[in-house]
Amino acid sequence: MDGVSIPLDHVLLLASLLFICGLLGLMMRRNVIFILISLEVMLNASAVAFVAAGARWGQADGQVIFMLILAVAAAEVAVGLGLVIQIQRRFKSLDMDDADRLRG
Repeated sequence: MDGVSIPLDHVLLLASLLFICGLLGLMMRRNVIFILISLEVMLNASAVAFVAAGARWGQADGQVIFMLILAVAAAEVAVGLGLVIQIQRRFKSLDMDDADRLRG
């Protein structure tokens, strides 16, 4: 059974649009939760690009990098949520401008 083939250009366009949405969310939002979500969207966009490129050239490298990206995303969520809890406890707000006072 022959599957539907999606052109690499379309997948890379989707990945670039996702990356741009994540970058805009990262630059415009000041809430820590939205910043973490934007970082996750950017990581997923790069993962989509790697998987599409790996599928295009018939190599497993894209899937291996995808697994690495999943591990990095899991570590980022663990550290990020720890920071969110500490910022919420200390400043009673999730606004990054309030956390700017962390400089000491």
